[in-house]
Amino acid sequence: MKQTFNIAIDGPSGSGKSTLAKNLARTLSFIYIDTGALYRAVGLFAAEHGTTDDNLPDLIPLLPLCDLEMKLEDGGNAVYLEGRKLGDEIRTPSASHYASQVSKIPEVRAFLLETQQAIARTHNVIMDGRDIGTVVLPDADLKLFMSASPEERANRRAAELNAKGIPADPKQILADMQWRDANDKNREVAPAVPAPDAVFLDNTDLTPEGTLEKALELVRNAGILQ
Repeated sequence: MKQTFNIAIDGPSGSGKSTLAKNLARTLSFIYIDTGALYRAVGLFAAEHGTTDDNLPDLIPLLPLCDLEMKLEDGGNAVYLEGRKLGDEIRTPSASHYASQVSKIPEVRAFLLETQQAIARTHNVIMDGRDIGTVVLPDADLKLFMSASPEERANRRAAELNAKGIPADPKQILADMQWRDANDKNREVAPAVPAPDAVFLDNTDLTPEGTLEKALELVRNAGILQ
């Protein structure tokens, strides 16, 4: 009998993958792993140590100094950088930009890969990101690739930030997302593309509840939920 089950959820920013991953994890009693938070944490580390778009390679020798820890708390993951728990500071447009930039660096991806895979080997997990089904969990029991219209994704992210008291302009968010989409899709290392066996789930016109219902049907079809 299979000991653990892994579900990989990929897709661009604002596609609803994190919301679905959290809802699925809660429904299935799986552990939710937000890999994007790890890259955002490294991006924050890079920014705090003077790394910019013009000197990205300068981050590589600093990686051994990056005291990054992911703790499983309340069925999900909390990210700590240099001993402090990270929160909304890694959800800003600036943090998104840095996360996309540092994710292009092979040494950064190698730095984070083992942390992610180690948890998946011993727990039932739902992991979301941009290369989960292709690189991090290539043998996942179910791979979903989320999508939604760019305008809907931008509106969602702006509403999320505004709800947290962070001013956000949907038009600027849309421009930032389009830049990041192209950046992530065209990077040389682990580009953000669907796995060949991924199931596409467009939720442009779906509520979070409707998206969860569709996903649970796919989970049952994959033999994960009886």
